[in-house]
Amino acid sequence: MAELCDSCWNDFANDLAEYEGATAPPRPEPGPEDFECIEPPECPECHGQIMAFPTNYDRWVYLASREFPAKEIPSRYRWRLMEIPRQYSHVAVRLAATQPLPGELVRPAHVAVCISPDAVTAVEEARESDFLRAQPSETDDFGDA
Repeated sequence: MAELCDSCWNDFANDLAEYEGATAPPRPEPGPEDFECIEPPECPECHGQIMAFPTNYDRWVYLASREFPAKEIPSRYRWRLMEIPRQYSHVAVRLAATQPLPGELVRPAHVAVCISPDAVTAVEEARESDFLRAQPSETDDFGDA
């Protein structure tokens, strides 16, 4: 397995974050004398509650505040929270290599549930892409002669 230098790792992680939509700023770290609760940020477009989670590659992503069945969320926006002992309470991992069952719960990226016109357009394009990818192409050979 290859190892990357710090500069190459940052370039790779930044490119991956851009592709996956993990471009949220990190949560503010409370000071040692802060006892106030840090409220989750609000989406500037829809004013809904968004939650920032660290990814498994040290970037941050805004996720919806609750889980949805996988069949309702385009594959591009499906995430799952994994508990990592002694680091963060949870780490967001995008479900890219595996396909969850339609009824399995996933945590969508906020854009998948945002009502802003740009988000709705992006989600519809992702749904169409999923649909087209699921259709057999003319070059598929299923043994029919």
